Amino acid sequence: MAQIQVQRQQAAATGAAAPPSPQSMPTQNGVAGGAVATGPIPFGSTSLYVGDLDPNVSEAQLADLFGQVGQLVSIRVCRDQNTRRSLGYAYINFTNGQEAARALDLLNFTPLNNKSIRIMYSHRDPSLRKSGAGNIYIKNLDKAIDHKALHETFSAFGNILSCKVATDASGQSKGYGFVQYDTEEAAKNAIDKLDGMLMNDKQVYVGPFVRKQERDSSMSNTRFNNVFVKNLSESTADEDLKKVFGEYGAITSAVVMRDGDGKSRCFGFVNFENADDAAKAVEALNGKKFDDKEWFVGKAQKKSEREQELKGRFEQKYQGLNLYIKNLDDRISDEKLKELFSEFGTVTSCKVVRDPSGISKGSGFVAFATPEEASRAINEMNGKIIVSKPLYVAHAQRKEDRRARLQVHYLSC
Repeated sequence: MAQIQVQRQQAAATGAAAPPSPQSMPTQNGVAGGAVATGPIPFGSTSLYVGDLDPNVSEAQLADLFGQVGQLVSIRVCRDQNTRRSLGYAYINFTNGQEAARALDLLNFTPLNNKSIRIMYSHRDPSLRKSGAGNIYIKNLDKAIDHKALHETFSAFGNILSCKVATDASGQSKGYGFVQYDTEEAAKNAIDKLDGMLMNDKQVYVGPFVRKQERDSSMSNTRFNNVFVKNLSESTADEDLKKVFGEYGAITSAVVMRDGDGKSRCFGFVNFENADDAAKAVEALNGKKFDDKEWFVGKAQKKSEREQELKGRFEQKYQGLNLYIKNLDDRISDEKLKELFSEFGTVTSCKVVRDPSGISKGSGFVAFATPEEASRAINEMNGKIIVSKPLYVAHAQRKEDRRARLQVHYLSC
């Protein structure tokens, strides 16, 4: 594939040894794969994380596969506490680090139940992962590039701790992925050599990974020149905006937005030459009255920025009010769910989650008017038997918060 050709060219350029072709890989205890990794073993780890598991993969299957490589101490497929369904990943412990390294090298991306597994070292100490050290982001990937191809391409530049192409629910690539090296030097080398290169005839971007919180913070702290103003009177014209905002600095443009008939839409934009002048204008004019209209004046935002801000306000407003309920009997309706929880306070919204055909998924949400009412409902209803099933009731969490909590929990299992 094209991405492998890029890798080999870059390996030659950097003096690194190109990975062997699949045909040249030796076998170990009857398992075909690559040579044992020569890079440093992270923390001398004997524990492996195995992800992208088919839901039906069992501990016995993993024992059959990994037992060919070395002596196993333990295997655990992590499962949902209530349903006992597989969460799609497992932890495998070997007697020594050399066997774990050999298993990672020989078995990574091996098909199991017709689905390629993804192996990396299990890090009990999450500090390296959380620091983002050595972590890079790749986008504009061809949809044909999978985890294995990405790993093969980037392994020429250093020892990879984890590697993943983002996929949708059907398993199709979303066109971006992540690679984390054990050193910043390896990550920098990969960025320098591969950013802007063609992979499968598509030019890819390769750069440092930036956490979502940092991206959001950077977005909110960005200096701006363009100012948005709304709640204008219908008589306010472009010249009026220029006159008012011109007191704070040089302006390159000022326009009141109008519909197809030329009628004012009562909002507009003013662009300053200097970002400091734009900030001064926002501070001085926001909330000030003109023609009995109180203006809103702020940074002109992209749609994504507005949505992020609104989402933050919404979550702050409803923090502690919204409850998540699961293990519901299939026969419980929205009305019945509201009836069950109304005794603890004012229920402002209530919904049972259903699939497209209308069948209950066994979970739902209930929102209360006050945090105290929500807390009382948790204390009284969590674990209570409703139609022969014990309910699980807890504060609803954002998807990213829930994922982080599960990762912390299962890394310690």
